[in-house]
Amino acid sequence: ALPPATRQPAPALRFMQSNGGLIEAGHFQGKDSILSGPAGGLIGSMVAARRAGFERIVTFDMGGTSTDVAHYAGELERVEETRVAGVRLRVPMLDIHTVAAGGGSILHYDGLRFRAGPDSAGAEPGPACYRRGGPLCVTDANVMLGKLQPDFFPNIFGPGGDQPLDVGAVRAGFAALAKDVGRGGGPSLSPEQVAEGFVRVAVEQMAAAIKKISVERGHDLTRDYTLCCFGAAGGQHACLVAERLGLRRILLHPLAGVLSAYGMGLADHRVLREQAVMKPLEASLMPELRRILDELEGSARAGFASQGLSAESAEVQARIALRLAGTDTSLELDFGTLANMCRDFEAQHRQRFGFSEALQPLVAERVVIELVLAGEKPAGMARPDCAPGAAMPEPLRHIRIFSDGRFHQAPVHERLRLPPGARLMSPAMLLDPTSTTLIEPGWSGSILASGDLILTRDATPGVIASAATERDPIRLEIFNRLFMSVAEDMGYTLQKTAHSVNIKERLDFSCALFDGQGELVANAPHIPVHLGSMGESVKALIRSHRAAFRAGDVWLTNSPYHGGTHLPDITV
Repeated sequence: ALPPATRQPAPALRFMQSNGGLIEAGHFQGKDSILSGPAGGLIGSMVAARRAGFERIVTFDMGGTSTDVAHYAGELERVEETRVAGVRLRVPMLDIHTVAAGGGSILHYDGLRFRAGPDSAGAEPGPACYRRGGPLCVTDANVMLGKLQPDFFPNIFGPGGDQPLDVGAVRAGFAALAKDVGRGGGPSLSPEQVAEGFVRVAVEQMAAAIKKISVERGHDLTRDYTLCCFGAAGGQHACLVAERLGLRRILLHPLAGVLSAYGMGLADHRVLREQAVMKPLEASLMPELRRILDELEGSARAGFASQGLSAESAEVQARIALRLAGTDTSLELDFGTLANMCRDFEAQHRQRFGFSEALQPLVAERVVIELVLAGEKPAGMARPDCAPGAAMPEPLRHIRIFSDGRFHQAPVHERLRLPPGARLMSPAMLLDPTSTTLIEPGWSGSILASGDLILTRDATPGVIASAATERDPIRLEIFNRLFMSVAEDMGYTLQKTAHSVNIKERLDFSCALFDGQGELVANAPHIPVHLGSMGESVKALIRSHRAAFRAGDVWLTNSPYHGGTHLPDITV
């Protein structure tokens, strides 16, 4: 045994939780770990955004198999219930949405349209460029476009783990795909155009995921939002995703490639306590709510004490979840006076769903207490040879990339050697130990004193005067997803605002889009039995009432002679 003078205190072991806080190892439970990795990325993004002076962000974390996205506008957003691998979990976790689109997403062409994923090549065999016999993936598309340069990767590929990325296999694969498209009656595309088309499809999937946690909930991303981008593959697609969302600013931390791990070290210590109430919200209930909150605060403070932490300096956050009587969708807001809570609920409901039911009574579903102890402060990054005002270093080399339908010459810079205040014009590639960032044409970059990289949209996208009408496997997939997302959003709003048990629980409805002739364009994955009759109802209305149609009108029908099925089934 070591003598007492040389013994060191045992290090404190704490775990990251899905709710965004740290907890002492002895109190950690598996149910709180489901999204702990992505939660670390959101915390790292939040800290980086605050340091740069940005209050409203959407996070974009792209890795090898999936992309995680989240919304932050001053406070962490959580969900109380989620489903993982078919198992329903009722545990507080950060509201992070995942989509199966990553660097390893497999590229498919079925003779009509391009698709990226949802299946992934993983790390074994990995993309075709890994030299292990893998299929073409999104990573290969970026190699084809010059947005990943094999010369800057270590020789760790192939069966022996000692070879460089295989550019030859990538070029041969995309050349074969280009021939398949031409033989199938599609447009004549070069291998680079095919690769760029697949990237556009993947970008559309990721942009749609961000819309689900932002635009779908009433947040206008074009109003002072910043895209906080991280993950090893995020920097290659950041500009393209931001353009699809109408965002003009991107933030990339110096450790963007490993920000989830870095964010765990910056997380606060958090203890959450909540209790169900399920009573009408009225003046007589307020004393009981305050009493419950006091008890929960005492329990939360005891929770810190059991971890060996003092709660003296802890920030106390009291919240309440309210919902309209007869509905199942609750909105969480700050606890306050009765009048303020009613006003805040109405504003939140209008923002998320586009309308309010001011005369409908409210139900207090639950109250929540959260105690927060500040975590570690972010340390400065060691950046050799880059004092403020230092000269801009020469690029490592110039490369050729394919972007927006043509080739460009782009300088390659080592990011850690760029001095604060350095300005970067597009196109350009930035390399750092954990990721590659591409500044696409129309964007510019600047390095902050903290080492953060800010990308700004310089050009305003032009308006397309006309579009070709011939079959295009790229646009076919993009518009298919766009139309389907509209139908899915319709279903989301219908379910979340419904009073009927048939709608909100049994999901007995279908949503779809039809063209001017009543032909089906796209439908969401709802109950399919309605789809056969919906089109007939639309066609009947067009035949009978086309002259009376006005923008903003709502028509309802359940006529059995014009597509109606059951008496209570109504086509809107």
